[in-house]
Amino acid sequence: MHPTPTTRPRALFAMGRRHRDAMFPPAEIQRLTACVDIDPDHVAEDLTDEPALADVEILITSWGCPVLDEEVLARAPALKAIVHAAGSVKHHVTQACWDRGVLVSSAPAANAVPVAEYTVAAILFANKRVLEIGGLYREHRAPLDWSRRFPGFGNYRRTVGVVGASLVGRKVIELLRPYDLDVLLADPYVSTLRAAAMGVRLVEPDELVEASDVVSLHAPELPETRHLMDARRLGLMRDGATLINTARGSLVDTDALTAEAATGRIHAVIDVTEPEVLPAASPLYTLPNVLLTPHIAGSLGGELHRITSSALDEIERYCAGEPFAHAVHHAALATSA
Repeated sequence: MHPTPTTRPRALFAMGRRHRDAMFPPAEIQRLTACVDIDPDHVAEDLTDEPALADVEILITSWGCPVLDEEVLARAPALKAIVHAAGSVKHHVTQACWDRGVLVSSAPAANAVPVAEYTVAAILFANKRVLEIGGLYREHRAPLDWSRRFPGFGNYRRTVGVVGASLVGRKVIELLRPYDLDVLLADPYVSTLRAAAMGVRLVEPDELVEASDVVSLHAPELPETRHLMDARRLGLMRDGATLINTARGSLVDTDALTAEAATGRIHAVIDVTEPEVLPAASPLYTLPNVLLTPHIAGSLGGELHRITSSALDEIERYCAGEPFAHAVHHAALATSA
């Protein structure tokens, strides 16, 4: 049963202290305490001997949340809901939570926005050859014949291949609509009709890789997506094409990418790697045709407050007896991040 309007459910922060401090400034705390009973200064980073669990109805989790296993749940008999102020819940929500029937909400839609924005910026810069031209301009400190050096460069009628119609993948497709780009999609769970409704053409992964000027990865981390971009598939990319990975490092065979990029034949914009962080000696740090960023595409700085707002919306819905707008369903986890 959801709480009645006269009852404020007991809540607890379960996350890394620095995430609580960054995501819940005073204005958000005021909004939170208006609907739940919570000690805003208490953050549980370890639930092993956490006395507050005894009467907690809502756990507010984020990055750094301990695993919520059977032992933890045994000490939380009143727990009915987990509101995750971050993306994936796979790292802490266990089978014991689903067996208990705990309601789970998450904020991947909010986190998808900055990832998609980063991706679209990378796509537009890649087709315009901004990084290479900027490097050459810095080196020569004089204008060169850019059209001769980069014939056909620019974003008019270039082809972008989106691998995975995830929340991020769909947001990327949405943000690309104003541009004169042809967008392909590879996703085994999307029908041809659904792809057409999204304004893209559904193709097989190999066809997408062969036809695209930019290949952008947005598939979940699953056994079947491991090394989705292996040596064979990287070899199918067009000369001068760009690979973008803002999804999971395991989707790309790092050794194969390093070997292919070292030839200078393809380009890459890589925000996630396997391993993360790469060894200091990795050539990917210094190759001029590779932009390597340290997992910054997702929510950081002020962008975290979008996630906070989404989580607070969900808590207010719960307290009003309404269903979550961003409920996580156990069955869907097998094919999601």
